[in-house]
Amino acid sequence: MTLRFAYNTNGAANHRLDDALTLIAEAGYHGVALTLDHHHLDPFADGWAREAERVAARLRTLGLGAVIETGARYLLDPRDKHEPTLVTADPAGRARRVAFLARAVEIAAIVQAETVSFWAGVPKPGVTRADALDWLDAGLAQVIDHATRMAMPVSLEPEPGMAIETVADYDLLAVRHPDLRLALDTGHCLVTQDIAPDAAIHAYADRLGTVAIEDMRRGDHTHLPFGQGDMDMPAVLGALTAIGFDRLVCVELSRESPRAHLAIPEAIGWLRGAMA
Repeated sequence: MTLRFAYNTNGAANHRLDDALTLIAEAGYHGVALTLDHHHLDPFADGWAREAERVAARLRTLGLGAVIETGARYLLDPRDKHEPTLVTADPAGRARRVAFLARAVEIAAIVQAETVSFWAGVPKPGVTRADALDWLDAGLAQVIDHATRMAMPVSLEPEPGMAIETVADYDLLAVRHPDLRLALDTGHCLVTQDIAPDAAIHAYADRLGTVAIEDMRRGDHTHLPFGQGDMDMPAVLGALTAIGFDRLVCVELSRESPRAHLAIPEAIGWLRGAMA
């Protein structure tokens, strides 16, 4: 089996979206993880639906599949990174995050993406875990309901430091939201050290909506090019192959934007070597 690799546009933030898509396609990737942002298919711009249709046509021309990512840093608040979230104390803020995720689902449907990936958020000081989980449950119910109507799978990514940071945390949510899939970032397993990345792939084989890969050091949430961290990438690729994973495997090198023109082909070249 040949795995299908994608590259995340948060690692090409200094490039125009069309230029980034061209670089990704020319390097030989099968798809793109498209992080919606003010400069890459702005979901709040006038004419966002027309732009989504245009991008969908471009993806078809280039032969690229897609995953829609929602981790833009300052898209909703120019002063507070990633805020507001599904666990923000302000109800209006939570509603804005839900509306953004609903829009992401609509864009995903237009571009025929495999899934929409999103995370819970970081509870601010003074927010109890009980309140955060109650707000998260309520927001998830709205997002999943909208996604079900749009026939678009949605996947939650456990993120170090957030209300849902491990796959075990995801398990608790999945009991209450059985239609919620897992967006597994294998590097995060090295940060939290709760489960080995390849073990997580096997354990959640029937729940995986998408998988992100990169190198990373144990306990350090820094996305690194392959070969610069502690990730046993052959084990990860072997596990994905063993379970017959046929969705996009997304390379996430968000710190490599200044050299994306080099990082994009380097990453898939490294992966091809590892697969061989």
